[in-house]
Amino acid sequence: MPASSKSGLMLAFTAFFLWAIAPIYFKEMSFVPAQEILAHRIIWSCILVFVLIFLLRYSKALITALTSKKVLMSMLASTLLIGFNWGTFIWAVQNNQMLSASLGYYINPLISILLGVVFFKEKLDPIRQLAVALCFCAVVFEVFQFGSLPWVALVLAVTFGVYGLIRKKAAVDSFTGMAIETSFMLPIAIIYLLLSPSPTANLLDNNATINWLLFASGPVTMVPLMCFAAAANRVNMSTLGFMQYIGPTGMFILAVFVYDEPLSSDKLITFVLIWSALAMLIFDSIRRLRNARRKPIQPVEPI
Repeated sequence: MPASSKSGLMLAFTAFFLWAIAPIYFKEMSFVPAQEILAHRIIWSCILVFVLIFLLRYSKALITALTSKKVLMSMLASTLLIGFNWGTFIWAVQNNQMLSASLGYYINPLISILLGVVFFKEKLDPIRQLAVALCFCAVVFEVFQFGSLPWVALVLAVTFGVYGLIRKKAAVDSFTGMAIETSFMLPIAIIYLLLSPSPTANLLDNNATINWLLFASGPVTMVPLMCFAAAANRVNMSTLGFMQYIGPTGMFILAVFVYDEPLSSDKLITFVLIWSALAMLIFDSIRRLRNARRKPIQPVEPI
């Protein structure tokens, strides 16, 4: 295996592993309101991403994006989605809904498939049709069994799925996109902290430990993103697609075995349905890769 591929796999694993254990940070910060953590996440991420853009010389890409009205409108929409996604995730972790958050990120690939059908007219083979049907069955089962939609899971899955769709259409790199998104949210975050009655909202009233923990919301956001961006240039998208399940799997393990969230037999049925759908997707992806490798290269006709 080439050295670049090995480093890419390590970077990808690091990114998804950090996303998997990120709930530990937000759980430890439960003494701070979710909205306040979101505000700090926006502020410190914004500062860090602009430092990175300067160091990595992404300024030209940022200026190009800022001069495009179409890109800015797309980024405004993506900002609303990622802000809502971040806020919902933080709230879910702090309110013992980590299993629901995990379920949401398991569902996300299936939402992406549906978006591909709607917006890119992609055709679904029988395996993918069955996978989507199982996902639908899982949601319906939740409704009938618990009397309500699994709204946390659906909000996380849908907002992140549509966010990915918009970012794909906008065609901006991760650092440029993050810089624009956090810049859009920055004034709201600052105003919230200035008006918030929370005892930790004023950094001057906090001790150094609390302030460092609040500042850590920036690196918690940016470090895995940096690793993922670097991995994307070294590893093919199929490999990254398989590795994305590290995140929700880590959340599931933390929820059940570390934070003792109840996993009833009914809830387990929902996960089994989703896991079955994902297993079909993985099997289908492996089959496609093997077929592509076996396909003979067509000879070039002489001129």
